[in-house]
Amino acid sequence: MPQPAVAAPQQAATKARKGAGATQGRSIGHPTMGLTTGSKLLCADNSGAKELEIVGVMGYKGVLRGYPKAGVGDMVIVSVKKGKPDMRKKLVQAVIIRQAKEYRRPNGIRIRFEDNAAVVTGPDGVPKGTEIRGPTAKEALERWLRIASIASIVV
Repeated sequence: MPQPAVAAPQQAATKARKGAGATQGRSIGHPTMGLTTGSKLLCADNSGAKELEIVGVMGYKGVLRGYPKAGVGDMVIVSVKKGKPDMRKKLVQAVIIRQAKEYRRPNGIRIRFEDNAAVVTGPDGVPKGTEIRGPTAKEALERWLRIASIASIVV
């Protein structure tokens, strides 16, 4: 008759601790989050906005009194600080396409841009503008296909 005490240690040995393994506690597909609420962004499209400030991060679940963080490919709620009069002082949604904080891709390459930039979109991810100025990160385009259709330079 098999002993039940033998099965329990085998189960415990196969269970991994939280954060253990190849991912080191973070998702493989998400780059380093280099922006927080209050960060200033350039608007990289022709929607009429020029400068944006992050107010909130869509879908972010953090700890109490912690700043919400965002990285390339995240949708954020932004306030338009500079731009056309009909866009100014409005809360809109945007997708981050560039960040100055260096992040590492799964193949080992490290990517860093000169500035922080975003594209103004609707709630469903459809961009308001018709063109994107400057390079766009590949991670943002893989996640938001409608932005990929108007991007000119992909890094």
